[in-house]
Amino acid sequence: MAFSVEYFHARMLAEIESWPVDVLADYARIVELLVEHGPNLKLPYSRAFGDGLFELRPRGRSGIGRAFYCFLVGKRVVVLHAFIKKSQQTPDHEIKLARKRLKEIQND
Repeated sequence: MAFSVEYFHARMLAEIESWPVDVLADYARIVELLVEHGPNLKLPYSRAFGDGLFELRPRGRSGIGRAFYCFLVGKRVVVLHAFIKKSQQTPDHEIKLARKRLKEIQND
């Protein structure tokens, strides 16, 4: 059975849709893989950050995107935070924001 993908807030989807078209296309392709494979999706498409936090790793000629997500009961995937990477390493504040949203969702 396929997983369903939802967004922490409508702004998340709007942010992702504003990405460069090549990065957005790769994101769409990777989300299809995520829907099909769920937690079995691994590098280079997805990476575990621990404590139930994962990241999708879309890329294109114009940049690299990151989308943090988690799994919920009922084969649900929630995209918690997304951004375009500007540096080699993922900034700490981006990870902290994703972890904060993960806690919010787990406490619901």
